[in-house]
Amino acid sequence: MWHLLEPLHAVLYYAPEAFGQAAALGYRVDERWPAYFAWRAAPLGPAGSARVTSAFYSFAPDRVARYVPAVWGVATPAEVLAARLRAVDLTYRAVLGEAVVDGPELAEAAALARRAAEAAGTAGRPLAAANAELPWPGAPHLVLWQAATILREHRGDGHLAALLAAGLDPVEALVSFAAVGAAAETTFASRGWTGAEWSAARRRLAARGLLGADGTATEAGRALRAEVERRTDELAAAPWAALGPQSTARLSELLGGPWLAVIGSGLLPAENTLGIGRI
Repeated sequence: MWHLLEPLHAVLYYAPEAFGQAAALGYRVDERWPAYFAWRAAPLGPAGSARVTSAFYSFAPDRVARYVPAVWGVATPAEVLAARLRAVDLTYRAVLGEAVVDGPELAEAAALARRAAEAAGTAGRPLAAANAELPWPGAPHLVLWQAATILREHRGDGHLAALLAAGLDPVEALVSFAAVGAAAETTFASRGWTGAEWSAARRRLAARGLLGADGTATEAGRALRAEVERRTDELAAAPWAALGPQSTARLSELLGGPWLAVIGSGLLPAENTLGIGRI
């Protein structure tokens, strides 16, 4: 379900329609980060860099501080949230097509995804809670996006708990993920860690027996990452248990077409830090 829903959420960060809405608010769009931090952090309110760094986890504090809290001097969180929905509306209509956006199958998918999202517990999950607290939009395609967002942040918050339980700090989480072949190390440069910070994390992981001399994961390192993913799945399971196997299977079926449209749009990068589009 994460593989199906994540692209429907993440397309916001890459779509030209979203960059257009960000530019209309006054954000620079020569790079994607001002809009990214504004779109994703707005549900938290006018949060400072420490709170955003904590919630996002894998970004270097200096990278976050370049944009937060400055993004709130351009537009308020309320203005960003309104523009975010406009951006999703335009993006979905461009990528999925008017017939799909206004069709009965997408409305059915939205209703099922909302049921799952409303069953997602938010205790100890700040990003999920912040998005769950927002009012539901009226249009089904916007409901689908908001539900996908709540569910992905619910899963993401649980993933951070699993990383903490595994003793992986933010940069170690990325180094260990790269070490099992999730993506090339250069892909993780977007998170803003310096070469010295990355190398220090590799040494710490090697000292724990999790990385070999060549920087790839040892058997113990692979086992630890597998446990992190298992625990993440476990912590993300409640919404789908509440929705039930039959309705979850139906939602999976309904999401196939929109998923293919987003993946086929070419908007999402072929290699990324999350594994979007990889099955």
